[in-house]
Amino acid sequence: MAKPLAGQAGNGMHLHLSLADTEGRNLFASDDAEGTPLLRQAIGGMRDRLAETLAIFCPHANSYRRFQSQSYAPVGRNWGVNNRTVSFRIPGGPPASRHVEHRICGADANPYLAAAAALAAMADGIARRADPGPATTGNGYAGAADDAIAADWRSALGALQASRWAQEALGADFLRVFLAIKWAEYRQFAAEVGEQDWRWYLAHA
Repeated sequence: MAKPLAGQAGNGMHLHLSLADTEGRNLFASDDAEGTPLLRQAIGGMRDRLAETLAIFCPHANSYRRFQSQSYAPVGRNWGVNNRTVSFRIPGGPPASRHVEHRICGADANPYLAAAAALAAMADGIARRADPGPATTGNGYAGAADDAIAADWRSALGALQASRWAQEALGADFLRVFLAIKWAEYRQFAAEVGEQDWRWYLAHA
């Protein structure tokens, strides 16, 4: 589960992503802590496509309980250098190791689908030379409300379903099956009367 206990931080599944040439050299390597233009374009693509891919990174109702301010889980579409309060972090380290840490996924994500979606978004950003905007410094939660992740299951499924880019990048047949399963799960979850309903509306009536 991404968020098994309400009073504790959730469980993430961070993806560490880089890009190598045919000789195995890291194309993101740079003396600049913010990496190469190519790295920033990759971040721009992941940032731009986050709403359309969120249902893959966070595939269950419980996934979205993890996104809370000051919880070690990101809440905005931001990036930064060695900053654990943002969605896309460029870790510190030697120039040859420069890469991006994608911090959106919960532990409940399918790692193969998550990697495919993240890589497709990176490729899209590089192709479009996407600008990720300025790096976030300091507390990434402070300004996250201005560009927040739409962290609810229904919105994420709707954004994925409406995305023509996702159909091309991930395959229309795959998305048709994936969304059919996830909408069925959503309807089943929404129809179930859980313990919270009893506690809120009957115990305190």
